[in-house]
Amino acid sequence: MDIFDTLIFYMQYPFVRYALIVGTLIALCSSLLGVTLVLKRFSFIGDGLSHVAFGAIAIASIFNITNSAIIVMPVTIISAILLLRTGQKTKIQGDAAIAMLSVGALAVGYMLLNIFSTSANVSGDVCSTLFGSTSILTLTKSEVWLCVIMSVIVVIMFIVLYNRIFAVTFDENFAKATGTKSDVYNLMIAVITAIIIVLAMNLVGSLLISALVIFPAISAMRVIQNFKGVVIYSAIISVVCALVGIVLSIIFSTPVGATIVVANIFVFFINSVIGKILKIG
Repeated sequence: MDIFDTLIFYMQYPFVRYALIVGTLIALCSSLLGVTLVLKRFSFIGDGLSHVAFGAIAIASIFNITNSAIIVMPVTIISAILLLRTGQKTKIQGDAAIAMLSVGALAVGYMLLNIFSTSANVSGDVCSTLFGSTSILTLTKSEVWLCVIMSVIVVIMFIVLYNRIFAVTFDENFAKATGTKSDVYNLMIAVITAIIIVLAMNLVGSLLISALVIFPAISAMRVIQNFKGVVIYSAIISVVCALVGIVLSIIFSTPVGATIVVANIFVFFINSVIGKILKIG
């Protein structure tokens, strides 16, 4: 009863309600694209783009730009487009391009924060950005509305383009042969992924974003064998883990991002066992 009383007490505060709303929306969006990224073997795009976002946040911090999304969103989207083209049209393959972008952006961002520091606690700021330790609990109403609007756009785009995304995910060559402009849809997938990455920075931080994208998808794949079923189950897993993680972090004062990822790991093992019992995974 003490735990429930504590939860009810915290729910009276707007920042807790904001965190639950944003966490649910981000988890939902991440799971939708996660299945496609995993199946296309491009799941670590989250790492590359999240580190680009970290570098953009560092630049915004240096210039004292309060609303960092003004810089972070367009920079991350442009990077997603360049990453897609670099991985497909040059000698640098997708995984190598992601690795280069990931390490390079992270290093440059950290260096800029240290050289042009405007804060007395650089290490704390970096830790919060990388692991999302407290940022989800300090959201403003405008940031919540931005997340709601962008999440609605992502969900609508996914529903409208579902058949095209399905075709491009499983057989891109066949999709091209039937007249589907696969390059356009790949580009849209990259842009939507970039938007999700920027939104998820506040929830789990740049180092843990890939877990939010990957774990629900591979957990669902352990027990379900059709695309639509995996997408739906992945969304359920992601949302439940996000809510449980946020609630546990508030009650037990644990890091929000890490708690959500641990919840996803726990669910993954449960689904793996179920898959083995059912001889599916």
